[in-house]
Amino acid sequence: MSEQGYTPTVAYLGPEASFTHVAATHLFGTDGLVPQPTIPDCIEAVTEGRVAYAIVPLENALEGSVPMTIDYLFHGSELFINAEISIPIEQHMMVNEKWKDSLEQLESVRSHPHALAQCHKYLQYHYRRIPLIQTTSTAAAAKYISENPELCIAAIGNSLAAKKYGLHIAEKNIHDFHFNHTRFVVLSMRKGQLEVHGHSELPKTTFMVKLPEDDRSGVLHQILSVFAWRKLNLSKIESRPMKTGLGNYFFIIDVLENEEHPMMKGALEELAALNVTVRSFGTYFSYEQKPSR
Repeated sequence: MSEQGYTPTVAYLGPEASFTHVAATHLFGTDGLVPQPTIPDCIEAVTEGRVAYAIVPLENALEGSVPMTIDYLFHGSELFINAEISIPIEQHMMVNEKWKDSLEQLESVRSHPHALAQCHKYLQYHYRRIPLIQTTSTAAAAKYISENPELCIAAIGNSLAAKKYGLHIAEKNIHDFHFNHTRFVVLSMRKGQLEVHGHSELPKTTFMVKLPEDDRSGVLHQILSVFAWRKLNLSKIESRPMKTGLGNYFFIIDVLENEEHPMMKGALEELAALNVTVRSFGTYFSYEQKPSR
């Protein structure tokens, strides 16, 4: 989808037919998409100015946050979040056509580590003794399977990947829980909202919060109170290691309000008075892709 009369370039975790690719096409269409082999490559592509946006996975409903995204986003990057999109995740086991009736001979199962974890019970019950091999994305696993038809190996991924790489879906919907969604974020060097129709009415602002160095008692309670008495709704709070030593953390806080709202400005002023360091990743809107079924 074009924004403001032009087609933006968008880095996404590839190859084509990954879940990130699905999220990217929902927001931007098929033009201007630039696949990258890893999440850091996506982020570096936008920080270096080679693309206008990057879209990367941030959080899964079953497995929680994606550590690599958070590490690169919150440790030193100067990026902002312009939008988020939640898409349903349906995992299927796929093989080359020649092995569709020989699953008992499987030598390994490949996929992204989150996908393998999302199908843990299924794999433990059916393929306990088969090696599980991690790949950079579900589509990368499917692509590898298609390029090695002589090997009796399987990939876990979506139906688009099976179609794209000519694979047979041996088992559908092998994920352990039916409600499985992943939250993707659109990143850029500018602060603002992605101008695409169909977003939620409620804005969201993401902050990175560092506690004062004096580490006084009750400071986290004070921080939460800053939002609570102003009736600012927090949709998420998560601690992450600062990577400066054990016990040192920063916090990621999502607030369901625009950063420019008077109550939000007052909250930020009060946090500054508490010697709390706050970095805003901007205010943005949420999009959602409906399940196919």
